[in-house]
Amino acid sequence: MNKYSAFTISVLIVIFTLTINLKHAAADNQSYDECLLKALKNAGSNTTAAEIRESCKKVTETDQANPTLIEKRVQKEEESNDNPFAITSHKQNYVLPFAYNSSTNSDPYSLNWDNLTETEIKFQISLKYKLFDNIVKDNGDVYLAYTSLSLWQAYNKGISSPFRETNYEPEVWFQFETNWDLGGVRNRMISIGASHQSNGRSGSLSRSWNRLYMNIFFEKGDFAFSLKPWWRIPENEKNSPDDSNGDDNPDIDKYMGYGELGMIYKWRDNDFTLLLRNNLRTSENNGAIQLGWSFPLYKKLKGYVQYFNGYGETLIDYNASSNRIGVGLLLTDWL
Repeated sequence: MNKYSAFTISVLIVIFTLTINLKHAAADNQSYDECLLKALKNAGSNTTAAEIRESCKKVTETDQANPTLIEKRVQKEEESNDNPFAITSHKQNYVLPFAYNSSTNSDPYSLNWDNLTETEIKFQISLKYKLFDNIVKDNGDVYLAYTSLSLWQAYNKGISSPFRETNYEPEVWFQFETNWDLGGVRNRMISIGASHQSNGRSGSLSRSWNRLYMNIFFEKGDFAFSLKPWWRIPENEKNSPDDSNGDDNPDIDKYMGYGELGMIYKWRDNDFTLLLRNNLRTSENNGAIQLGWSFPLYKKLKGYVQYFNGYGETLIDYNASSNRIGVGLLLTDWL
């Protein structure tokens, strides 16, 4: 399956899913009214209207008092959106003071950077802002977001402790709330968006790409996962490696693939996460796996352990495999 057929199939799936889910989402917003209608049809001859109303009120209150994983995140984000002094997180925000990579990639750098240390500081900052809400029949929100991921050679005094790599990713997307049940697995929302990611460098160190993507979120009990296919927007070839125009990394699909699968499982106060990517090729099959474990430390502060293996940890390493274990603090989690 090539990248174009995979993306086309994903588009058809999402269009079909949206058609169903917009209807379900509207119905979900009227769950109390639906309960009343259903109760009226099934009520006995001695059941009063007051009893029906009270019963449906309890059902609605129970649903609101026991929100699902994604509903909890949505509720917290709504509180943040209403607070002018709060900024909403997007992806995880963390700092790993100890991030050990057994296969540090020094190939892209000049000769005086050939002694990179295997231990770095890795941290991520990710924020988002709701620009518009309820633009399609009380559903559909537009978001803006910014994420930066950095690798800092803080312990490498021999080369003045530089930032080895920082990736910048602004993005915009359109998000629908949904309510489609498939065998007990609930499709909760769908996002359709665009992102630009680059490392802000020039010449041979420059890396960047632009993508259109969809993100489909599912949940069941204490487990949630997302399927995110993407399509890279093509760029023209460079006339020379130092040309400021043109494609910095024409073979990035070969290593980053055409999408990713994200998962999270909550057990008590612990969150376990999994991120998978693959290029879906039978020959030269490349991909990546990232495992995470967060646990409470003090109030809202969490400890965080992250393991990454594969290609594309950062853009400078998109075609070089990393094998990294990191330990540090998680400031905001996925859910």
